[in-house]
Amino acid sequence: MIKAGIVGGTGYTGVELLRLLARHPGVEMTAITSRGEAGTPVADMFPSLRGAVGLKFSDPKDAALVDCDVVFFATPNGIAMQQAAGLLDAGVKVIDLAADFRIKDIGMWEKWYGMSHASPALVAEAVYGLPEVNREQIRGARIVANPGCYPTATQLGFLPLIESGCVDIAHLIADAKSGVSGAGRKAEIGILFSEASDNFKAYGVPGHRHLPEIRQGLARAAGKPMDQIGLTFVPHLTPMIRGIHSTLYARITREVDFQALFEQRYANEPFVDVLPPKSHPDTRSVRAANTCRIAVHRPQGGDTLVVLSVIDNLVKGAAGQAVQNMNLMFGLDECSGLSQVPVLP
Repeated sequence: MIKAGIVGGTGYTGVELLRLLARHPGVEMTAITSRGEAGTPVADMFPSLRGAVGLKFSDPKDAALVDCDVVFFATPNGIAMQQAAGLLDAGVKVIDLAADFRIKDIGMWEKWYGMSHASPALVAEAVYGLPEVNREQIRGARIVANPGCYPTATQLGFLPLIESGCVDIAHLIADAKSGVSGAGRKAEIGILFSEASDNFKAYGVPGHRHLPEIRQGLARAAGKPMDQIGLTFVPHLTPMIRGIHSTLYARITREVDFQALFEQRYANEPFVDVLPPKSHPDTRSVRAANTCRIAVHRPQGGDTLVVLSVIDNLVKGAAGQAVQNMNLMFGLDECSGLSQVPVLP
C-alpha cells in the first residue's frame, strides 16, 4: 500500500483528495495537516467523509510526512516550494496542486505570483503533470507540478490543433468559465453566495496567473518559443459550484478532418472523451469525475474552429489529476481510484 500524506487538507482540493484516496485500493492515508485545525477529526469538518476517513488533522511540525511514500500539497502558492526539498531528500515523492513548480521560467513565475522562488532547482526537475502530454516523464518523476484547472481544460482543447500545425498559433482565444469553488474555500466578498449567485462576470482580463502556464504548454506542443503563442485568455466566474467550460477559438491555416484529428489524438486517453459532431458538452456531464469532454465545431463552414472543453475543476482540474499522476508515478493502473461516474442532477 502507498502511504499518502496531504499538506493543507482543509480546502476544496484537500477534501476532494480525501474523497478519492479514501476509496483508492492501493493507498493508505497516514497524515493530513492543518495548523488551525490540528486535533480536529477530519469527519467533523467534512461530514461527507464520516466512516471513510478516520484521521485527525495534525500540525505540520508533528506530522510524520517523511514516513509517507507520497505527499500531496493542497496548499496556497508558495508553500510547497519551501518544504518539498526536505521530503524529496527523505525519499518521498511530491505532487504539488498549487503553482510553485508549473512555470519553468523563474523570472516569469516571480512576476505573476509576486514572490521570490525558494527552490529554483526543483522547478527544473519537476515534471508538468498533464498525463496526456507527459505520461512517460511522470512515471519516472520524483516531483510533479499538477496543472491548474483552466490550463487543463484549455490545453486539452487546443493540443490536437497545435500539435498538427493546422491553426494560427498567433491568434488563439480562450473564453473560460469556472464555478465558484475554483476560488478556494475562504471568506471573500466576491465569492459569497449573495455576490456570486444570480450573477456572471469576467475577471483577470488584463492578465491572469494561468495565462503563462497555458502559453508554456501550447508553445511546447507547437515546438515554438512562448512569445510566438498569441493567446487571449479571459476567465469568468459563473454562479455554480463546480465545473469549467472553455470555449476555444482558432483560425484554420490548413485543412484536415478536425473531428478525426481529435478522435485519433485522444483515442487511447482514458479521461478525455471526444464527443460526436454537433455536440455541446455541459459541465454537469463531468461533475465529480476525472473526465474532460470535448466537442469540435466549425460554424458556418468558416475559417474559425470552436472547441468546447469541459472538466470538473476540482477533479480533472485538481485532485483527480493528482491521483492520476500518483498512479503513474507508482506504476499503478492509471485509472485506479478514478472510476467515478459523473453525478446528475
